Amino acid sequence: MPISRLAPGPRLSGVVIHGDTVYLAGHVVADRSLGVKGQTEAILKRIDERLAEAGTDKTRLLSVTIYLADIATFDEMNEAWDAWVDRAAAPARATVGAALASPEYLVEISAIAAR
Repeated sequence: MPISRLAPGPRLSGVVIHGDTVYLAGHVVADRSLGVKGQTEAILKRIDERLAEAGTDKTRLLSVTIYLADIATFDEMNEAWDAWVDRAAAPARATVGAALASPEYLVEISAIAAR
């Protein structure tokens, strides 16, 4: 079964496709000045784009992991998530507090989807 990589970089690929499974790397924002809700919205928009590039969409998400620099911002992140997620096709999800790669990153999201 072939493996495809989209948006390959020197350390990782933004998306890896193996068969009918799509793996999205952890995504963060380009505009680090945004707050938690804004970063979440921007990341979810980027996830929509990446899923489309891979031939799928958010209704096919299987699992999502959300990393928050401060777990106290859980409700703020969920405001953006609740406006975005398809409740009829909500994926399994975990949210964890974690030190992210830069202090300006408040949110990072990775996902696995079916095609």
